[in-house]
Amino acid sequence: MAESTLKQKTASGLFWGGLSTGAQQLISLVFGIFLARLLNPDDYGLVGMLAIFTAIASTIINSGFSTALTNKKNATEDDYNAVFWFTVFAGLLLYLVLYFCAPFIARFFERPELTDLSRVLFISFFIGGIGTVSHTILFKKIMAKQQAIIDLVALLSSLVIGILLAFNGFAYWALAIQTVIQVSLGSILRFIIAPWKPSVTIRFSPLKPMLSFSIKLFLTNIFMQINTYLFTVIFGKFYNAEQVGYYTQGQKWMVMGNAFTGGMINYVAQPILVQMNEDKDRQVGVLRKLIRFGAFVSCPLMLGLAFIGKEFIVIAIGEKWLPAVPFLQLFCIWGAVAYLWNVFTNLIFTHGKSNIFMYVTLITGLLQLLVVVCMYPFGIFPMVIGYLLMNIVGLFIWQYYTHKLIGLRLMDVLKDILPYLGITLGCFLVTWLLTKNIVNLYWLMIAKIVISGVLYILILKWSHSVIFKESMDYITNIWKKSRS
Repeated sequence: MAESTLKQKTASGLFWGGLSTGAQQLISLVFGIFLARLLNPDDYGLVGMLAIFTAIASTIINSGFSTALTNKKNATEDDYNAVFWFTVFAGLLLYLVLYFCAPFIARFFERPELTDLSRVLFISFFIGGIGTVSHTILFKKIMAKQQAIIDLVALLSSLVIGILLAFNGFAYWALAIQTVIQVSLGSILRFIIAPWKPSVTIRFSPLKPMLSFSIKLFLTNIFMQINTYLFTVIFGKFYNAEQVGYYTQGQKWMVMGNAFTGGMINYVAQPILVQMNEDKDRQVGVLRKLIRFGAFVSCPLMLGLAFIGKEFIVIAIGEKWLPAVPFLQLFCIWGAVAYLWNVFTNLIFTHGKSNIFMYVTLITGLLQLLVVVCMYPFGIFPMVIGYLLMNIVGLFIWQYYTHKLIGLRLMDVLKDILPYLGITLGCFLVTWLLTKNIVNLYWLMIAKIVISGVLYILILKWSHSVIFKESMDYITNIWKKSRS
């Protein structure tokens, strides 16, 4: 019975995670097209310059305690309460510090408008901290449906307001206010819906047992955020905001697509794997299934976005964004396997090995920094290629430690991925041959999507793919239940 319930929770989490992230990306796609047409690359570039501060602040506020709470099977009220008040005070203190640092940020980038812009954008730090523990509780209990509803309401509401502001000439303010509203509304709704509320008793002593795990995770995440947004800082300092906008726009669409696969896996991976910590064989089985499922979704989705990259960019947001296409295609190639990073790190977390997470992240990050230094004289694009290649190297290192923990072999990982990768590439080759003479961009994009999609589904059906069959069966059952 427990096994059946766990499978149901996993299937439900994947379904609602997929529905939520899929709907979010579709909504973001539609509204993103409107925003990109209303705004200029310079507007996106200004907000992009502040991305590193937003990412680091979020890491400081969380400090790894959310992951520690998820790992703790018997977390108490005092544990939740201590983490809640820590995130609230950390968010408030951080906002005050950055509020007074805003003029220095603007001076660094030589853009005076960043002073007021950053002070508004950074409000989300404090309000976001209020919902951190509530999010952890919803995540730990695999309340995926509730999380999906919250995420969709917050996103849709914020994007509507963002569009209205952009339409009325608020330029980069539209992007900043849209972000603040999305984070704030999501945080408040999680606080209201989560089956736990904080008490006014403030005691931080329960944080001590979690500190050893959390501090390594915290320091590593800080390094990760600095490393991830290094390009934006370099571009913002040494290149103009327009070039930053092209890079940001290309990365943005990849992130949206990758979030679909990563979102589904992150909804269930850690809480499910935590319950199997004593049974490595079951963990291997679950992990391999997540890898197969990820490849089944990610290969056609991410490589497909690269396949239609030029048509998509021109049709969706206009020819002015054509320089973003190479960045989009490059990021999508990495995005096809990026979900493995989530799979492996979730396993590392469930075993409490934050030291491994720290070491591997530092090694990968230092390799990336070395590549940036070496490739900088050759231009932006070669530098990005080298940077992403180091991400691939990082995946092999993660797999090595996964093998040491539970015995998952590299050969098994490749066996789980390569069939879906091969089918995807084969479908695109046939599609390219059939569509290469189509001149109209609209018909070309539609033909590429329809032909490759139909081929992919037919091949999986004819080859009796288990993942495909289970996914279709679950969706069919959900449909039948909804009708009855």
